[in-house]
Amino acid sequence: MRIGELAARTDVSVRSLRYYEEQGLLTSSRSASGQRHYTDAEVERVRFIQRLYAAGLSSRTIAELLPCVDAPSEANSDAALERMAQERNRLSEHIDELVRTRAALDRVMATARAHRESEALAHSVRAHRGSGEGTSAPRVLES
Repeated sequence: MRIGELAARTDVSVRSLRYYEEQGLLTSSRSASGQRHYTDAEVERVRFIQRLYAAGLSSRTIAELLPCVDAPSEANSDAALERMAQERNRLSEHIDELVRTRAALDRVMATARAHRESEALAHSVRAHRGSGEGTSAPRVLES
């Protein structure tokens, strides 16, 4: 099948498929005119690559995992599991940092809200005093 059909069957753009080839994630044969041709096996491979991307893995990391698919062995499987564990740890650290960042933003927002409320209260008090309300004795005008 040609690249357009592979794109349609996998719901992946032609541009992405070319990128996968550039990164060594996907291979094709070439016709005499230079057009890419793929087999049905590449449909599942592209879907697998998409699942790995969805799991937060980079193309470099995906390339490191593909020997487990291309040449299954205990050693390749162990290496892939170790690499995925490293990526999981990296993601966990990133999540922890995002939680800390969110907490810092929450503190800034709480400070801003408190400041806004205190300013609104101060404005209300100033407005109240300026209206003449709250004075105990009436003013007498002298002539």
